[in-house]
Amino acid sequence: MPALVKAKLTSKDGPYDIEFMFNPTQLDFSRSISLEQSAGARTEKGMNKASFKHPNPYTLSINNIIIDRYESGGNVVNDIKAFKRTVEFLVEVNGVKRPPLYLFTWGGQEYLQCFVKTFKYKLTMFNDDGLPVRAFIDLSLEEIDLSSQQGPGPIPQPSQPARQQNQARRNNLRK
Repeated sequence: MPALVKAKLTSKDGPYDIEFMFNPTQLDFSRSISLEQSAGARTEKGMNKASFKHPNPYTLSINNIIIDRYESGGNVVNDIKAFKRTVEFLVEVNGVKRPPLYLFTWGGQEYLQCFVKTFKYKLTMFNDDGLPVRAFIDLSLEEIDLSSQQGPGPIPQPSQPARQQNQARRNNLRK
């Protein structure tokens, strides 16, 4: 029997990897199209005319991710902290902070290059000391082009001839 392969969020930005304790029972993918509807322009049937803009990124929802430390005698505090880091601005690129970027994989399949858009959790079982021993997590992952990992580029600076040309134009406008 082959070894169980766990679902993972592999960080593209350093030590922020997360391996799921239990594999998801369902992966929900969605995508929409952005469009612009002209208020005054109508079709023959009276509907607004639509102008298609672009496809939006894929979204992957993974709900009811189980974290359970009851039988091991531990608690889920550190597990929750690891998931909380996914929605914090921990990475700085070119002076701009952003959350970590991930690759969601499971069973050798690379599903999505993404960031965690939404993180939600509930604590459902506690030990005698009041520490949480079971949690359920819901994640919404949004696809991202990893070229955006670089952050914004440097502010373009005009060349010396362009500066001189711009100054000449300003001087002509003042006359």
